Amino acid sequence: MKNLDQRKQIIKFCLKLNSTNLSPLRSGNISLRAKEDGKDGYLITPSGKKYDSLKPENIVFMGLNEEIENNDSGNKPSSEWRFHRDIYLNKKDAQAIVHAHSPHATAVSSHGKSIPPFHYMIALAGGEDIKCSEYATFGTKELSDNVINALTNRSACLMSNHGQVAFGKNLESAFELAQEIENICQQYIIALKIGEPKILSFEEMKKVLDKAKNYKKG
Repeated sequence: MKNLDQRKQIIKFCLKLNSTNLSPLRSGNISLRAKEDGKDGYLITPSGKKYDSLKPENIVFMGLNEEIENNDSGNKPSSEWRFHRDIYLNKKDAQAIVHAHSPHATAVSSHGKSIPPFHYMIALAGGEDIKCSEYATFGTKELSDNVINALTNRSACLMSNHGQVAFGKNLESAFELAQEIENICQQYIIALKIGEPKILSFEEMKKVLDKAKNYKKG
């Protein structure tokens, strides 16, 4: 089987979506940039399958220039394949993508607002705030366009009334970033219970962003 190790890796992190409660049951999806038969593309989780029942042959390969209608894998890819493809097309450093309906990120996303810099760790997503993409129906081109816009100069964002998406240099880093986003959203919810949190200045976040470039290296 082609890309067997990568397929197994995707399944491993799908199971972590459940075990960490980052995305329970069938929700969310994961992909990994890949190549098959000389064709550039990505491997993505199938539509509608529980993660604990996934087998390597269920993982779908999609070409970067391929639409779902001309995919011949025999399996139906996640309904969110379009924004995965568009992230890979627009973000050359994206090697893996984790999309989750994590509880706190989804709760914050339901307000359709970006998360301001109440904590310096927001810089892990690449900017001075965490953007929230505008709402659109799942699986649509409109949703994909909105996500790409919210990811401008960033490696993670919230998706209005939906959840979150994060990408990284590998599945481990993408998954860890998704966990960081969930943690930040939980902290933000707690902070709002007390009142409006103090917001760090743009100048301070610029300093933090410079420092964040070397964070977790080595």
